[in-house]
Amino acid sequence: MDRRTIGIVLNGVTGRMGYRQHLVRSLLAIREAGGLPLRDGSLLWPEPVLVGRDDAKLRAIAQRHGLTEWTTDLGAALARPDVEIYFDAQVTNAREKAIRAAVAAGKHIYTEKPTAGDLAGAVELARLADAAGVKHGVVQDKLFLPGLRKLDRLVKGGFFGRILSVRGEFGYWVFEGDWQPAQRPSWNYRTADGGGITVDMFPHWHYVLEQIFAPVRAVTAHVTTHIPRRWDESGQPYDATADDAAYGIFELDGGIVAQVNSSWAVRVYRDELVEFQVDGTEGSAVAGLRNCRVQHRSMTPKPVWNPDLPATERFREQWQVVPDNEEFRNGFLEQWELFLRHVVEGTPYTWDLWAGARGVQLAELGQRSAREGRRFEVPELAA
Repeated sequence: MDRRTIGIVLNGVTGRMGYRQHLVRSLLAIREAGGLPLRDGSLLWPEPVLVGRDDAKLRAIAQRHGLTEWTTDLGAALARPDVEIYFDAQVTNAREKAIRAAVAAGKHIYTEKPTAGDLAGAVELARLADAAGVKHGVVQDKLFLPGLRKLDRLVKGGFFGRILSVRGEFGYWVFEGDWQPAQRPSWNYRTADGGGITVDMFPHWHYVLEQIFAPVRAVTAHVTTHIPRRWDESGQPYDATADDAAYGIFELDGGIVAQVNSSWAVRVYRDELVEFQVDGTEGSAVAGLRNCRVQHRSMTPKPVWNPDLPATERFREQWQVVPDNEEFRNGFLEQWELFLRHVVEGTPYTWDLWAGARGVQLAELGQRSAREGRRFEVPELAA
């Protein structure tokens, strides 16, 4: 069987997400399977070129996985004629400049989000990529979570009737770093480094709401820094200048109201780290990372409020489990396969830099809503 090689620059591969999900569980997984099958019967073989700031870390990763190409010189990597795709998993404040360079070099763009530090930058990237004629895509991994895929299946099947509301809870306690090491890097809590939960999570909530339910038309938000002092990777204290909690109300087409709380300062009393409850006229569902439970109108109990007596109903037991009905693969791997086919075969890929810009727009409007204490409508972005 014929095999075609495609060179891919991976920038930021020494980070947790870039390494685990994009290199090991996606591109290397494709190689371990023998390549990505294409429509013409050939196999597409991804050839990673690792890029980062630390030569020793890059060398260690390459040696660990039998790879031969790595460099700290992004310009040199982008100048290679055997490279067709540039992928970015760097810290946010370094992303826009690197993507601009990749577009100028004529490379197709695939990137983590947010795509830029502000809306103007995100829109400019989308325009530059369109003008250059390169293909572009943005990672939208939450859409591939088994729980949300089951939820999407329910929406498409008309289970809810008219959807009334969506309630989302996301987050966990991130240790301050003094007496226990933090589970997230310190740059996440510094505004100057592109940190903050609003810029991190609102782009996720944008595509989840837009793709599964309806476009977002307005936002009202409150953001705050609950933990103002933290300790970095070397044990040194620092001031947390970025927000660690964001509480958003999103108005969607069709009168749907979505409320999503995002926090790195909350202790988990849920079945999963993220859960969405959807209520409709015909039924309700609660979906997490993997699981989804439903309660249909015909099976809805009739609770009665009585504060003088203890509750005897086991409310969680009154819901039914949605079956898997399919094998769920790693979502990052699935998206990589879709984007590679988009580049090589021209198949559709809707999650482009414009989708990424809409996510940045929602985060920016959320921050502005919090600063000014008012509701903002979400305008259409003009190409």
